[in-house]
Amino acid sequence: MTSLHLESRPLHHGGHLRAAAKRYGIPLSDWLDLSTGINPNGWPIPALPASSWARLPEDDDGLEQAARTYYGSAHLLPVAGSQAAIQALPRMRPHSRVSVLDPGYAEHAAAWRSASHDVAAVSAERVNDAAYRSDVLVLANPNNPTGACFPADRLLDWHARLAARGGWLVVDEAFMDVTPEYSLCRHSACEGLIVLRSLGKFFGLAGARVGFVCAHPELLKRLHTLLGPWAVNAPARWVATAALNDRPWHADTRHRLMNEGKRLHLLLAGHGLRPAGGCALFQWVRTPHAPALHDALARQGILTRLFSAPSSLRFGLPSPARDWMRLDAALDTI
Repeated sequence: MTSLHLESRPLHHGGHLRAAAKRYGIPLSDWLDLSTGINPNGWPIPALPASSWARLPEDDDGLEQAARTYYGSAHLLPVAGSQAAIQALPRMRPHSRVSVLDPGYAEHAAAWRSASHDVAAVSAERVNDAAYRSDVLVLANPNNPTGACFPADRLLDWHARLAARGGWLVVDEAFMDVTPEYSLCRHSACEGLIVLRSLGKFFGLAGARVGFVCAHPELLKRLHTLLGPWAVNAPARWVATAALNDRPWHADTRHRLMNEGKRLHLLLAGHGLRPAGGCALFQWVRTPHAPALHDALARQGILTRLFSAPSSLRFGLPSPARDWMRLDAALDTI
């Protein structure tokens, strides 16, 4: 495992479209943003009732029940996006040895480092070893950006090892919605298992900042106390409840995203950029030429997510049809 050192600079994420527009001198409206992994055809938001803006959020508005049904978890807590939990969880443990899957979503390691824990990067091939010698193991399933997936029985085995000595397994399932059968949410009442979910990717509601922590009731009680009241605003709660209850949309969207993920894989492979991994919402291409490819596409108004370690690009899904053709044509010129 490799030690991770504290960095004071903000972490870079996908979606910095205004900065790209300024850097490349291309108007904001002319960009095709493939940098985020967000469903480009998100849940269609209807007009919100005026009362959602005028009242404080209420816990008995149906959101928790809709989420319990959707995630199959008896115990959960709504939070202001899973990022709120990512930052809060490290403050709920004494000094710990924390292993974080790498490459992965960088905010996890940053949050544990900021809380003065001993943090080590661990590759997918070494996670099994890390489960023996860590107090906390943090990973995403499917992983972002590699798309690596871990079988439920293996995850539960790692959880059992950690929980036996008071440890935690934290599983970020931000990209799990297309394959809910592999989720650990239904097991999350076990002590030491914490599952994070979000409406940002599958539902395309990243701006609403709605997420859920599925875990043992005592941990959720502590987390609720730490975060305080009204973690999710009332309009976002109304939208999230309606989206979680829209079962026909869930089924149709899972089918469509599966097909579009395969289509993106084939498109990239056809241009000599065979993905090394991915899931229904993004494809991940490892190449030493990633910075040059990122720049060449940006000069054509197409934003991808660039990673330096390892050198790679993540491509989200285009939409509508003209955006698929635009990406295809742009890759033809490179």
